[in-house]
Amino acid sequence: MAIIKSAKKAIRSSARKRVFNLRRKKTLTDAVKSFKKLIEAKKLKEAEKLLPVAYQALDKAAKSGIIKANTASRKKSRLSAMLRKKA
Repeated sequence: MAIIKSAKKAIRSSARKRVFNLRRKKTLTDAVKSFKKLIEAKKLKEAEKLLPVAYQALDKAAKSGIIKANTASRKKSRLSAMLRKKA
């Protein structure tokens, strides 16, 4: 356990940041999963409407450092490719 005051504060702040990071990551995975489910179910109109939501989740995760910018870009590209391939 931390003894120094600044170390105790760092533990508190990292615990707080962890909650935000997990929430952002969960939003990201949920958006991508629901998009992929719609693609597999061949509901392309709904998937088209959900694509900007997935893009937003990816961008926000990249902005806050949960995933890297290139990873977000790659995932966005693959999602749009999925939609184009099924259409």
